[in-house]
Amino acid sequence: MLNTKIQNAINSQINAEIYSSYLYLSMSAYCAENGLSGFANWMKIQAQEELSHAQFFFDYVLEHGAHIELDAIEKPEVSWNSILEVFEKTLEHEKYVTSRINDLMTLSIEEKDHATASFLKWFIDEQVEEEATADDILSKLKLAKGEGSVVFFMDQEAAKRTFVMPVKN
Repeated sequence: MLNTKIQNAINSQINAEIYSSYLYLSMSAYCAENGLSGFANWMKIQAQEELSHAQFFFDYVLEHGAHIELDAIEKPEVSWNSILEVFEKTLEHEKYVTSRINDLMTLSIEEKDHATASFLKWFIDEQVEEEATADDILSKLKLAKGEGSVVFFMDQEAAKRTFVMPVKN
């Protein structure tokens, strides 16, 4: 069974992961409404990934005989000035999620909860990938100044992204 500190922290992370999904759905809507259907697809896939992460945490709590307590999901931002700003916010958000996962790992170490520390390793590795991907797209958008044919090419590439249910070891 999880101790109360770990249980509460993971319940909070479930909320954060669902909020992340909600935020990426909002970004998807912004992209679609602004003629960037490929980026809309990319964000929709990102939203699905975040929901799968929430499900991993949810299942972990239940597998350990602990209590799930879901909280209200904060309303996400709904408007940005450009696709460049969308990806600036994406990278910023992924860094925030990384800090939350790192804090969970620190707590699990402090509480000598080795099972939770082992469980969190996958998320730590996942966040390295999430930040690198967002940073790569943002870097390219910055080079193009968020304008012109490069954005349209990147939009076409983003349209090719498909959802693959993450496999957590």
